[in-house]
Amino acid sequence: MKIPRILSVFLLAVLLTGLFCVAPAQALEDPDIQAKAALLVDAETGHVLYEKNAHAQLAPASLTKIMVALLVLEAVDKGDLRLDEEITATASALAGLTPDSSTADIRVGEILTVEDLMYCLLVKSANEAGDILGERLCGTVDKFVDRMNERAAELGCTQTHFINSSGYPDNQSSAWDLYLMIHEAMKHPDFMRFCNTRSYTVPATNISGPREYHTTNALIDNWNYGPNYMYSGAAGIKTGSTAEAGSCLASTATRDDRTFISVVLGAGETWNDLMRFTETARLFDWGFDNWVYRTVLQQDQPQSVSVALSKETDSVFVYPDVNPQLLLPRDLDLDNDPDFTRVVEKPDSVDAPIERGQELGTVTISYRGEEYAKVPLLAAANVPVSRFLVARRTVMNYLSLYYVKLGLIVLAVLIVLLIIWGRLSRSRGRSRGGKRYRGRRR
Repeated sequence: MKIPRILSVFLLAVLLTGLFCVAPAQALEDPDIQAKAALLVDAETGHVLYEKNAHAQLAPASLTKIMVALLVLEAVDKGDLRLDEEITATASALAGLTPDSSTADIRVGEILTVEDLMYCLLVKSANEAGDILGERLCGTVDKFVDRMNERAAELGCTQTHFINSSGYPDNQSSAWDLYLMIHEAMKHPDFMRFCNTRSYTVPATNISGPREYHTTNALIDNWNYGPNYMYSGAAGIKTGSTAEAGSCLASTATRDDRTFISVVLGAGETWNDLMRFTETARLFDWGFDNWVYRTVLQQDQPQSVSVALSKETDSVFVYPDVNPQLLLPRDLDLDNDPDFTRVVEKPDSVDAPIERGQELGTVTISYRGEEYAKVPLLAAANVPVSRFLVARRTVMNYLSLYYVKLGLIVLAVLIVLLIIWGRLSRSRGRSRGGKRYRGRRR
């Protein structure tokens, strides 16, 4: 009989343990991207969702051309260049082209428009296109490379150093620096128009007939690699590969209400063109599977602020101006995960009058130490002021002033001295009067 009882007690203990033990919050699974460096960023807010060696200085190969495109589009916006402007390829612009370079077969004396050269740069990844455009902008290729480095520094790039406009032989940059360039370039609508073009036919020129080129990005076109590597929702941006850099890819992808920017450098342990596509696809899948927009403020837990100078109430409720939808991990425990915080900042007390909608504080929402939003807290009602309480405070404040206090003390001392002096005077008077009085003679 004892064994069944002991077994029953043991089973009951196990059940109770399961009831009272709370499972720990699940950590976000690491996608373990097989690359020297990788970065995934929310395109709308710039919040980093994933990073691996994001600030390591590495060879970016032809992702260098992102900076070339940015400088060209900025020149167009300033009016220093037109997309329909014709440029003649010079011997000096083609001088640095090596036999094994990626090219669009542009020859000395050939005339192409800026727009045609941009398609050659970003669709075909033609190395000579960057030098032709750079020479037109800055006078020489070397000066243009100097400008590339200056612009990178202006954007806050700390690991970037360009020695050419093509990426071959290798420049130096980082996944984060390249993201900064992409973010700036995407402010120009034409950037993604060029980057996301699957194929382009360069019209006949004064030297060559029409030439059709297809993108080197397998995520958006199956011309070079077949349909197996295409990714739904992907757009642009740029491929790159050299022996030192390995296979690299910068891309964007959109699904529902989310758009991500990714940078993958040196995908795989060896130089393998395909791994930049498969690893980028895995990175996007990880982002879309794990990160969603969530409502983060608790409407059922109102805050209040103490109110002074009003006879009607001594506090007023405050509510968040908005309840923002923030991109956060799907399984994040908003109430218990220490990585997620809501910090309320509000005054200990505010003076009436208060108007409904008046800002009386803020809620700062952070994840992993990074501020995601700062939401104003607004008064939920009007609170009138009491003139009597205002007058009383004014008097009390006046009386609390140092020089007023000092004056009152001096006045009090003077009054006391006057009283004492008066009493002493009366006492002396009575005393002197008593000595002179000798009585009436009879």
